[in-house]
Amino acid sequence: MKKTFELDELDCANCGAKMEAAIKKIDGVNDCSVSFLTQKLTLDADDARFDAIVKEAKKVCKKIEPDCEIIVK
Repeated sequence: MKKTFELDELDCANCGAKMEAAIKKIDGVNDCSVSFLTQKLTLDADDARFDAIVKEAKKVCKKIEPDCEIIVK
């Protein structure tokens, strides 16, 4: 499954690159891209574990950029 999420309060491109690299290491993630310019996260991950992977990605983002939040609609 592939979904795009808005990122709130992503302050620098370097932090976005760190988030992207860390999320790609999560088990079940096929691909991930973080765009600082558009403030978006595109996540391609295993359908069966997608919700759990999103929760893990949120934790990773908070560690790297405490003010940043993944907006799940």
